[in-house]
Amino acid sequence: MSSSPTRPPKQQAPALTCDCHFHIFGPYDKYPLSAGRTYNPPPALVPDYLAMAEQLGIQRVVVVQASVSGTDNAVTLDAVRQFGQHRARAVAVIDDTFTARTLQQLHTDGVRGVRFNLASGNGTPVEQLETVARRIAPLGWHIQVYIDGDTLAEMAPTLAKLPVEIVIDHCGGVKSALGLEHPQFRALLGLLDSGNAWIKVCSYRVSSTGQPWADPAPNVQAFVARYPERCVWGTDWPHPQMNPLPEAGLLLDQLFEWVPDATTRHRILVDNPAKLYGF
Repeated sequence: MSSSPTRPPKQQAPALTCDCHFHIFGPYDKYPLSAGRTYNPPPALVPDYLAMAEQLGIQRVVVVQASVSGTDNAVTLDAVRQFGQHRARAVAVIDDTFTARTLQQLHTDGVRGVRFNLASGNGTPVEQLETVARRIAPLGWHIQVYIDGDTLAEMAPTLAKLPVEIVIDHCGGVKSALGLEHPQFRALLGLLDSGNAWIKVCSYRVSSTGQPWADPAPNVQAFVARYPERCVWGTDWPHPQMNPLPEAGLLLDQLFEWVPDATTRHRILVDNPAKLYGF
């Protein structure tokens, strides 16, 4: 099977909801995986994604370049072309060899941020963080970071001082069992307090109990209570390296349950992504 199944959520997402985090893999005869990758995902193609998005009511999308594709962003840019820039943006992976001209072309192609993945391997070396930040600052792009809670606590002061906005993947990687008073979580809040950072409230990867991944509710609710204007949401479809696979419909149901206020949900699903990604 090529990708994760889902069932319809109890309630469809509001109009212009944006899925701010998912990946496209393949077709591999056209877009082969990077030699430096650390896992081998099955193909997850644009038509498969659209079938899921239609069930949830997702109308805007942000395709995130995955570690398995390295710095060759062709698969991600092709997905943006297929979706159309009226509803799609991309987060690319680059390194310090990318020229200003190449970056400008990526901007034209719909890129609005770059990802540093310190969790899955095969990412841009963290030593290039400040160089890359300076290069992308004139374009108004952000840096998206995928790291575990321990590393985030160490890097928070550095991230807060960068000349671009920061977008933090997967609830900052702080496992829910650690609790809201743990130094990792306090460091994450400190970074968000800087006013320079956003958080993706895709939460199942910080679950300490596993399926149905309900235990990160307090983490998500803490972010939403303190930073409703800087939370965005994503499905993380097709849920790479997860077994069992989450259902995107269930994940949307959880957001509705954990954020009962419709106005706040609208900010997270519609207004905040429109601002962050320039829709």
